[in-house]
Amino acid sequence: MQGSNNKKEEIFDASSYKIGIVLADFNHDITEAMLVESQKVLQEYSVQESNIKIVRVPGSIEIPLMLQSMAQTKKFDGLIALGAIIKGESAHFDYVAKFITDGVLRVQLDNNIPIGFGVLTTLDHAQAVARPYVGADAARATLVVTKNMKDIA
Repeated sequence: MQGSNNKKEEIFDASSYKIGIVLADFNHDITEAMLVESQKVLQEYSVQESNIKIVRVPGSIEIPLMLQSMAQTKKFDGLIALGAIIKGESAHFDYVAKFITDGVLRVQLDNNIPIGFGVLTTLDHAQAVARPYVGADAARATLVVTKNMKDIA
């Protein structure tokens, strides 16, 4: 079974970082668990609670639009996308997964802002429930890339 990245990143002071999180409410039990893991990482890196903005959207398909709206405000140093897409009996899963991955990448590149990608694409509910650590991985990725971008600016 694949697990979280076990490479231990150096913890640094991100207390001044402003982080936005877009959280899909569809598959709520899974995305809430991912949010908790994401928040643990943000706390570990000393991101101030007052510097974290969580915006909920109905489903994962709405994530890119909300990320774009947040990025365009220029109020955030980094963003985190959290959602869970579980394969059903139709091809809908494939289209939704592609729209989201393409949309998030576009927002990231068009706005020059790091976005931690924490959108699960699993074959069943059990696989998704087993992966709340993806929220932590997405938060860590956002913080590390944000730091790297600040270091080269």
